[in-house]
Amino acid sequence: MHLDVLYADNHLLAVNKPPLLLTQPSGTDRDNLEDRAKAWVKAQKNKPGAVYLHAVHRLDREVSGVVLFARTSKALTRMTGAVRERRVTKIYHAVVDATDCPPSGLLTHWLKHGRHRAEIASKGTDGAKEARLRFTRIGGGPGALVLEIELLTGRYHQIRAQLAAEGMPIHGDTKYGSAHQLPSGAMALHHARLTVEHPVTREPMVISAPHPASWKGGLQ
Repeated sequence: MHLDVLYADNHLLAVNKPPLLLTQPSGTDRDNLEDRAKAWVKAQKNKPGAVYLHAVHRLDREVSGVVLFARTSKALTRMTGAVRERRVTKIYHAVVDATDCPPSGLLTHWLKHGRHRAEIASKGTDGAKEARLRFTRIGGGPGALVLEIELLTGRYHQIRAQLAAEGMPIHGDTKYGSAHQLPSGAMALHHARLTVEHPVTREPMVISAPHPASWKGGLQ
């Protein structure tokens, strides 16, 4: 079970999740990133007993990129607090189905959690929450633009729903309107960079993850 480790110490473990792998156990015997990470820690640290490891955040199965795990309860408490207080910066890269878009922009929508998807709603709709993100066009060509996205809020399927609402569905995200289907249901959304303060040393950390191999030379 391969594990692409981006950072590791006695408090944290950051790994690059490949697309189509669950972040956490699902109650079945399906392969998942957390079990792989626990096996890695157990082998690397020669631990005879159970391994303490909890995801600070998760990514959808179809999405790739940085996933951060806490290796102690103290680290988990401090890191989840940082996420809750928005002291964490998450940068994503996405290939979108679009012929053109502004060089940069701020998107604000109201999202409501529907049946396994996020629905655009009007402000004041019962259960709707404000969703905000910034985007910058960083590459691509006609029909397949590459955007860098900074999440300003953390809502269910936020990037997927907001980009689709602006006519820029993520390549391969057929649930939100992409006309392209990638192998096994993957999509071109990648958590490229995570910036956070270390829970013990308090030093700033920038953890970056390279794009999946399928992004090289263009997506089919």
